Amino acid sequence: MYKRPLLILLLGSSLLAQETPQNIIDTGEKVSQALIKKLGSQLKHEMQTKGPLSAAKFCNIKAPVLTEEINLHQLEGTSVKRISLKVRNPKNIPDSEEKEVLLSMQKLLEKNELPAYIITQKANSYKYYKPLIIKKPVCLACHGDISKNTELNSFIKESYPQDKATGYKMNELRGAILVDIKP
Repeated sequence: MYKRPLLILLLGSSLLAQETPQNIIDTGEKVSQALIKKLGSQLKHEMQTKGPLSAAKFCNIKAPVLTEEINLHQLEGTSVKRISLKVRNPKNIPDSEEKEVLLSMQKLLEKNELPAYIITQKANSYKYYKPLIIKKPVCLACHGDISKNTELNSFIKESYPQDKATGYKMNELRGAILVDIKP
């Protein structure tokens, strides 16, 4: 079964709408939501009970572990990761194709045209990108202006010496959940 979703294929610099098998869309949504739910609920708990410093420490230690747990429970050939143009963790640096998609997302967001997901296809594989937008003020505790929180600022500088993931404002693109699907 095929559905004509809002889909973008990157071919050079042009964006073309294409059809994608519904099972690819469903898999991308299921896996990206599993990661968002797993990370989000535990991060929310840390933030509410212990504050931004504890939440940052949680992300430093547990986010990669939780991402791998999600990966272990997926179908063979499916994996998930987080990517960003302004990375905190060097493991989240996008490759050149992923960077192009993130730049396209940024431009679409600026025009209020960002879809719920973007899918690219190469041969027998798909990449499902779920945009992550700063939609809650609590996100800015660790990703906004953290200069006044000296403990958090020190922790970020020590744990992530190359950190670029601060200075965000509401409704900006934080990055994306990327689900790589090889059916």
